[in-house]
Amino acid sequence: MFTGVFYHPSFSRRSYLTLGTRLRDFPEAFAEIESPKLKIIESPKVDEELILKIHTKEHLEGVKKDPLCSTAWHSAGGVVRAAEMVYCEELKNAFCYIGAGGHHAGRDYFWGYCCFNDVVLAIQNLYDKFGELRVAIIDTDAHHGDGTRELIELNDFKALHFCICYRDYVSEDGLKIDVSYFTHSYRDAVEMFCDQAKNFNPDILFWYFGHDTHVGDYGDIGLKVRDYREIAVKIKQLAEEICNGKLVVVLGGGSIPEIARSSTLTVIRVLLE
Repeated sequence: MFTGVFYHPSFSRRSYLTLGTRLRDFPEAFAEIESPKLKIIESPKVDEELILKIHTKEHLEGVKKDPLCSTAWHSAGGVVRAAEMVYCEELKNAFCYIGAGGHHAGRDYFWGYCCFNDVVLAIQNLYDKFGELRVAIIDTDAHHGDGTRELIELNDFKALHFCICYRDYVSEDGLKIDVSYFTHSYRDAVEMFCDQAKNFNPDILFWYFGHDTHVGDYGDIGLKVRDYREIAVKIKQLAEEICNGKLVVVLGGGSIPEIARSSTLTVIRVLLE
């Protein structure tokens, strides 16, 4: 089966604010990956009817008026399409490039280079087409996925949301978890997620992957590309163990082109293995 890589040319031209040049090496950089299992798919636009199931009309109009959100429709649309194709086993797994992020977009607000909540829109689309299912999300971006957390709670999705960020927190139901990188190593935090996900037994996994955590990037917490490879191997193995390999990786924060190129291609290579 194929690994799908979702990309749109606008992501390299008009990405949100300081992220504008980070994908300057794409799509040419895809030529570095020589694999018959790689399938490059152009990200489609997300449907406004789906957007309005998650975000308010005012939110939608605000995104339309913000010129920095010009890539939001293709960014979210790629994640929605990737999740559906992976869930239906048209793809084994997927990596989604984005021009505008998702995890800081809530019901009626957006900030932090985010416009529409891509993963939550993808979950809603799966619910609409296939009924209630169980979803596990790990967020390794340097910042807390506040919008995703809010929307999961508001929509009562059957979801495990595990965020590695600046704080420690566990909800009463045990399914909304924050683990602080100040008090835990990334290796230990990822292992904690794996244990939680095995107990939760999801139908599909999402991984918010932000290279802003890399040494020298704006959310620098000391990680390097070799760390991303280790995390990718663990999460891919987890997906193969608990949900037949159904894994969608969504690019999160980060601003440095060289890191964007090396880190994302490294993760894609792991997906292809």
